[in-house]
Amino acid sequence: MLRYLTRDQVALAAALVLPPAVCALLLPFRDRMSNTNAALVLVVVVVAVAVLGHRPAGALAALSAAVWFDFFLTRPYERFAITKSADIVTAGLLLAVGVAVSQLAARTRELKVIAITDDDYLAQIHHTARLVESAAGPDAVVDHVRRQLVGLLGLSGCRFEYGTLIGHPPRLMDDGSIAWGRRHWDADRDGLPQEEVELRVSRGGRFHGRFLLQGAPGAAPPLAARLVAVTLANQVGAAYESVSPVRA
Repeated sequence: MLRYLTRDQVALAAALVLPPAVCALLLPFRDRMSNTNAALVLVVVVVAVAVLGHRPAGALAALSAAVWFDFFLTRPYERFAITKSADIVTAGLLLAVGVAVSQLAARTRELKVIAITDDDYLAQIHHTARLVESAAGPDAVVDHVRRQLVGLLGLSGCRFEYGTLIGHPPRLMDDGSIAWGRRHWDADRDGLPQEEVELRVSRGGRFHGRFLLQGAPGAAPPLAARLVAVTLANQVGAAYESVSPVRA
């Protein structure tokens, strides 16, 4: 069953289970260990959960650590009550430091993912550019970019129409925004429209065709991915220009 759980679900479960489990392990030492040291052990647990999961998991772990620190490690024991002002301060600091550190850990994880994603975007652009330079032909480039767009934007389908502008579907613009008639579609908030989205292929003022993008349910590609899609479409345009007759 565990193999079907996502990483964030595992982190949420750990946020609930690990703090009381660690507190229970510290029970034999609570009379000899200062509450400050016990709180530091729990901060390590919070950081581990935050690195594993997302911000809500880290925040939940911090709250859980503070609650079970109170229950197991402060007098009166096994009661949700604190009588010493020093223990109240320690519990409050545990919660505050745990939340702050968990946010930093989650942010570090996000930045790592962004860096990996940016590298993947650059690799896709570079691969397509090499294909254009290889004189493989526009059809090969179109087929390659079509497959890239499906994975890049989370599409359920993608097709290419050569030299036609029939209809008025929503359009993916050069700046990564989506225009639908006279209105602006908020792709960051609402994801891709359920209608096919047009991504035009042109170069040097000449229109060559368009990709029609069918978003999968819930598909919400970030702005960076949409800008990469525009760049890939421009490379298709370059492939067509490389075989077009020179105009007088």
